[in-house]
Amino acid sequence: MSTQIAVRLPDDLVEWIDDLVRSGAGSRAAVTAKALRRYRRQLEAEHDAAVYRDQGGYPDLEEWAGQSRTFPEID
Repeated sequence: MSTQIAVRLPDDLVEWIDDLVRSGAGSRAAVTAKALRRYRRQLEAEHDAAVYRDQGGYPDLEEWAGQSRTFPEID
């Protein structure tokens, strides 16, 4: 499900979004949703990093992070 909203963006951002759309990145809505998802993940990662920094190490996480891994493409 999705909800339509109206937002005002600076002209330079709209031009950038429209350039992406012209280059095949999808619709304005798709480009904007992808950018917001990435920003949300960034904020969540920053929060997790702050918790990790403030509460100390996690041996299980450090062991997992030390292993070689591959990840599928992320939006």
